[in-house]
Amino acid sequence: MADLKYHYGIKMRLFPSREQKRQIDNNINASRFAYNEMVAIDKELFQLRQIKCYIAPVVDRIAYLQKRKNNTQMLFAIHPWLNGTGVGTDVVDQARRAYQAAWNLFRKVHRTGTPKFHKKQMRGNFRLPNRYSKGNHSLFNGACRFLDAKHVKISLLGRMRIAGSHKRFFAKGNDIRIGTVTVSRDATGRYYLSMQLGSDTPFVDVAKHRLHAIGIDLNIDNFLTDSDGNVVANPRYYRSIKGKLAKAQRKLSRRALRAKKEHRPLRDAKNYQKQRAVVAVIQHNVANRRNNFLHLISTTLIKNHDLVVAEELRSKNMLRNHALAMSIADVGWRTLLGMLSYKADLYGYRFVTIDPRNTTQTCNDCGFVMGTQNTEKLTLADRKWTCPHCGVQHIRDWNAAKNILDKGLASA
Repeated sequence: MADLKYHYGIKMRLFPSREQKRQIDNNINASRFAYNEMVAIDKELFQLRQIKCYIAPVVDRIAYLQKRKNNTQMLFAIHPWLNGTGVGTDVVDQARRAYQAAWNLFRKVHRTGTPKFHKKQMRGNFRLPNRYSKGNHSLFNGACRFLDAKHVKISLLGRMRIAGSHKRFFAKGNDIRIGTVTVSRDATGRYYLSMQLGSDTPFVDVAKHRLHAIGIDLNIDNFLTDSDGNVVANPRYYRSIKGKLAKAQRKLSRRALRAKKEHRPLRDAKNYQKQRAVVAVIQHNVANRRNNFLHLISTTLIKNHDLVVAEELRSKNMLRNHALAMSIADVGWRTLLGMLSYKADLYGYRFVTIDPRNTTQTCNDCGFVMGTQNTEKLTLADRKWTCPHCGVQHIRDWNAAKNILDKGLASA
């Protein structure tokens, strides 16, 4: 897959049978178990290496753990219960690879943290590699492949019905190769299939360049204001269901308290599990509505402009403001910037981010910066203001968007 020029990812809804659900759940648990085994082995290795005196039992134990860590088959030998649950060796091997990738990411970024123990929860996933017969790579061949527009076949699981936007790739299916396949289950109990696709030809038709650049200012009052003066309203999806969600969560808390008083584990408390599913569905619907909105905005911006310029926002730092944290988390700025970045590469256009310093405080007409020469800085309440130097009246967000565009053009 790495030698292919273009890459794309798709996610589809899965509709497994009861037996297939049982197999998926077993493989999700096995993947989590194998990952946690790697965590436990590395913790023990770290403790053993702290011993200054390397006596024979310690040396032998270190050698044994190293061998066990790098051998997938040993996990099945040590834990024979895995053999009777329909768990594939590929699932365990991919979990081991995911653990190694987590360490590599930690060494490169240092902000993700070291790999931690994965608790058992409703959501989960496992990965499978796709294997092809020699010289026969397409969407309709391999261990994981499409059978028709509504069905796929996955190794370990067999034939399953799917729903999604995958049909648009069928016209050039012989030019597309399926890489890693991920089967996942979310908190609502729904199942999904994600595929990594690769090809030497573009996945989308690149339109002609329009030679038009735009700057966008992201804010809470309205979701987005561009340098042309267009305003996109803030939908505030979380606030629209805040009361309903709070009521459902209070009910969930009462049922958890009742189960605790009766000394019943929550996984066996049926009323608790029913209410947990209700809460999960409410949160799932809000997330879907927000993602759909962000996809529409990002696709429209990228496909209609050669260059899109935005501020490099640090949402993690901004969330420390307790007065604005909920509103900032609700708009999904970081998600939008990520979508703009990969869609710009996909469609062959450009997306750049600039330092937001003084983009709001600077007059776009004369360049005067508020807060200098005995003037006060603009506050969040100042939606309109007049430049004390040139006397031009500004709409705060529109002026900021024009300054963002100017900075982007200067750095492009």
